[in-house]
Amino acid sequence: MFKDPFSFYGRIRRTEFGLTYLLYMICYFFVLIFNEKGVDWIGIILLLPLYLLVSQGAKRCHDLGKSGWWQLIPFYGFVMMFGTGDYGQNDYGDNPKGEGNVYDNPFGYDVKTGKMIEQETQLLTLEPDDIEHNNSASIK
Repeated sequence: MFKDPFSFYGRIRRTEFGLTYLLYMICYFFVLIFNEKGVDWIGIILLLPLYLLVSQGAKRCHDLGKSGWWQLIPFYGFVMMFGTGDYGQNDYGDNPKGEGNVYDNPFGYDVKTGKMIEQETQLLTLEPDDIEHNNSASIK
């Protein structure tokens, strides 16, 4: 959880988005308290948590199969908080839960582990009689 939190790429789960939102609200609460005590410049501290919330919101939109701009729609935060993500892979990456992720690699190399994948190969064996039968059928 919280791998590359300031990036706008990838997908995250509802839990990570909820924790990010909670962190933002805690920072906002402390800024309100210090602002009432006369510390006017304290609001600048909200820029970092706000950037974090926007970047995590974009990733949550990606988990729902939407562009990150969808978080600007009023009340779409409820969908981001309570909606289930797309099953399996989508255009924005793998499912963060790991459900339905299918890796089809024709070269047999697993990127995550760095090892070659054992592939089952079936050899087609032809008998000489089969070759003669196929050739005579195609000549006719």
